[in-house]
Amino acid sequence: MTVKLLGIPYDAHSSFLRGPAQAPAAIRAALTCGSANWCTESGRDLNPATTDGWLDLGDLDLPEEVEAAVAAIRSGAAAAIDDGSTLLSLGGDHLVTWPIVQAMANRFEGLTIVHLDAHPDLYDELDGDRFSHACPFARIMEAGLADGLIQLGIRTMTPHQRTQAERFGVEVHELRDWDGVVPALSGPVYLSVDVDVLDPAYAPGISHYEPGGMSTRQLFDTIRQIEAGGATVVGADIVEINPDRDINDMTAMAGAKLVRELLGLLLNSREAVR
Repeated sequence: MTVKLLGIPYDAHSSFLRGPAQAPAAIRAALTCGSANWCTESGRDLNPATTDGWLDLGDLDLPEEVEAAVAAIRSGAAAAIDDGSTLLSLGGDHLVTWPIVQAMANRFEGLTIVHLDAHPDLYDELDGDRFSHACPFARIMEAGLADGLIQLGIRTMTPHQRTQAERFGVEVHELRDWDGVVPALSGPVYLSVDVDVLDPAYAPGISHYEPGGMSTRQLFDTIRQIEAGGATVVGADIVEINPDRDINDMTAMAGAKLVRELLGLLLNSREAVR
């Protein structure tokens, strides 16, 4: 049993631009480019040459057709956690979170999702597409896959998505009003990080520029709060990096740092419950 890293290169139902399918390769390149070391901010060394705490499974081989892709992602995630391991996934666009959570919900009862994003991704459908990357949390909540959904950093709520949030009992913390304090968490927690929760100044390699976002420091402090609060984090994903729009690999490097910090969090969470 370990923490497993899995690439999910799928973006066929992105609503504006394709490109996030290239993100797993870009993040791995940033992880190993020599510009930074393998240590988390707390000092934990994750160098794969010297630690056996985590394993990179590589990328899933996915078809373009969405229903087959969703089934393959769900199957790949389920296989990764079948031995009791914890999963950190690299998207891909945000659609990939839905089949991952399907796999997680089969193993963990009472799942709470903490979702960091500029967008709530609660559309029932977008442009007639129920598989859009703007819809995964509607699919998750309508199927009862999570007991709770907490959204942090939101700054693009439409009237329809406000109605959806009320329908599903979503706890939404819009960034304009949020005091930066993460709500108390209990039970198993799944963490989904859309990198466009960051302001485009910090992460230009995203498809949807939404000014007024978090700084990288705010994002990492939020993750640190989740860890310090003692939540049992059973899985996480990083989604929506678009290397086609990146500048000097800034966003890929932010993604690589996210990988290190989330690997550290997942390893610490596993050790805390032993």
